Amino acid sequence: MAAEPGPDYAVISDVHSNLEALEAVLADIHFKMGSPAILFLGDAVGYGPNPNECVGKINEVARRAVAGNHDRAVLELTDITCFNPNARSAIEWTARVIAPESRLIMEKWELVNRIAENSLLLVHGSPLEPQEWHYIITLKQAEENFRHFIERICLIGHSHLPFIIEQFPDGGLALAKGRADISANRFIINGGSVGQPRDGDPRASWLRLARGKAEIMRVPYDFRRTQQKMRAAGERNLPPPLIERLERGL
Repeated sequence: MAAEPGPDYAVISDVHSNLEALEAVLADIHFKMGSPAILFLGDAVGYGPNPNECVGKINEVARRAVAGNHDRAVLELTDITCFNPNARSAIEWTARVIAPESRLIMEKWELVNRIAENSLLLVHGSPLEPQEWHYIITLKQAEENFRHFIERICLIGHSHLPFIIEQFPDGGLALAKGRADISANRFIINGGSVGQPRDGDPRASWLRLARGKAEIMRVPYDFRRTQQKMRAAGERNLPPPLIERLERGL
């Protein structure tokens, strides 16, 4: 049986201190949807040059928010020894420049959030052990994770790879990258990354949920401005590979 259409949502994730990308996405949301409820799925900070501005803006606009591994790492609530050297350098720099008010905001973000009336689960990495920051990239990983939540739709981030995975009543799975009817069956959906896409498309990514449909949206932004600010922070703080990948979307 099809579910009743819920309210419209715009879903953003993995902003990673990229203010230019965030502002472009928020402008696109306003243009295309008006004033929907905005859901944030974690990683406001890390990698980019504007952590305080991004945390503040997300706090202003998000109806619900969960923490990502980079957010928790800046708060010293996640071990950064498992981060690659470039990510670790960015986290250490972010921890030095993050403002007390930004810390207070991020400390309020929990690992899991639920919107019971619309059967939505919000989590950064996965419903299976969300504190361990597992990735969901393959259908096999998705199949395992469908067993770890009761809601009809699970919204995730973390991998920076946009996808829509549908589970049918018989347990079979189907993958869609762009859009899908979500009025029936169960889903795990990743809207991609606002601030550091990794699917070969450098445009910022966000997820539109409206009238029983899910659609991955892409928005160009001035990544060269972001790169300039990253270079100004110093390559020991925000290393060149983090800067260069923005124009390739990798």
